[in-house]
Amino acid sequence: MYKLTAADIKPEHFAWSVEDRVATIMLNRPERKNPLTFESYAELRDTFHKLQWVEDVKVVVITGEGGNFCSGGDVHEIIGPLTKMDMEGLLNFTRMTGDLVKAMRKCPQPIIAAIDGICAGAGAILAMASDLRYGTPESMIGFLFTRVGLAGCDMGACAMLPRIIGQGRAAELLYTGRMMSSEEAANWGFYNGVAEPDEVLEMAVTQAKRLAKGPTFAHAMTKKTLHQEWNMGVDEAIEAEAQAQAICMQTQDFERAFHAFVAKEKPVFEGN
Repeated sequence: MYKLTAADIKPEHFAWSVEDRVATIMLNRPERKNPLTFESYAELRDTFHKLQWVEDVKVVVITGEGGNFCSGGDVHEIIGPLTKMDMEGLLNFTRMTGDLVKAMRKCPQPIIAAIDGICAGAGAILAMASDLRYGTPESMIGFLFTRVGLAGCDMGACAMLPRIIGQGRAAELLYTGRMMSSEEAANWGFYNGVAEPDEVLEMAVTQAKRLAKGPTFAHAMTKKTLHQEWNMGVDEAIEAEAQAQAICMQTQDFERAFHAFVAKEKPVFEGN
C-alpha cells in the first residue's frame, strides 16, 4: 500500500506545519495579500492529492498570513501571461486550477478554512471548496471573475456555491462579482462561525483538533458521500448511505465506540 507521512510534504510556495495530527497550510505572500501563482496552484493541487496517502494528518486547515486569506491569481504572474497564451495553454491552465478543487474534494481529510481580510477570486474558490469555513467580521469574499471580463463559472463555482448559499444568492454574486460581507456569509451558511481576527485561526484549529480525535475512516466516508450525492436522487442516496454505513460498521472504531458506551467512557478513536 502506498503511504506517505506529513514530513514527505515539503512545499516551496506556501508554509506547511503539522501539530496534533492537524496540518496547517499558510499562504504566505502577505505583502500582496497572498495571491496564487502558477507554481502555488500546482503545488496546492499536488499536496491535496498526496494527502490521500498521509495517515498522520487527520484534518487540514488553510489560511493566509498577514490579515488576508488570498487575493486570487497574481495579476502580474498569472493574469498578464494568460492574455498572451493560445487556447491550448489557456485550457491547460484552467484544467489545472480545476484539478486543485477536485483534489480538495477527493482529499479524505476534512478541510477547514480560516478567513480574514480579502478572500477573492481563486481565494474564494479555495474557501468554497473547503468543508468548513470560519471568518472574521472584517473579512470579505468575492467571486470577482466577471469584473475582469471572465465568466462566473470558474473552478466549479456554478456547481458548488449554489449548494452552499442557494441558487439566487450565488447567481447574484457570480453575475455581479461584488463582495459578500461577513454578515452575509454567516447568515447564508457560507461561514460556520465568525471570530475576531486574532481568534479565527484558533477557532479553526480547535475545531480541527476536535475532528482529529474522531473516527478518521468515518469522516472520510462522510466527506465522500456528501460529495457524491450531489449527482444522486434520494433513492440512490439512501442506498449509497446504507452501503457506506455498513462498511463503517466493520471498523474497529465502531467497536471501540460500543465498548466505551457500555463502560460509560469516552471513545478513543484510532482511525481504523
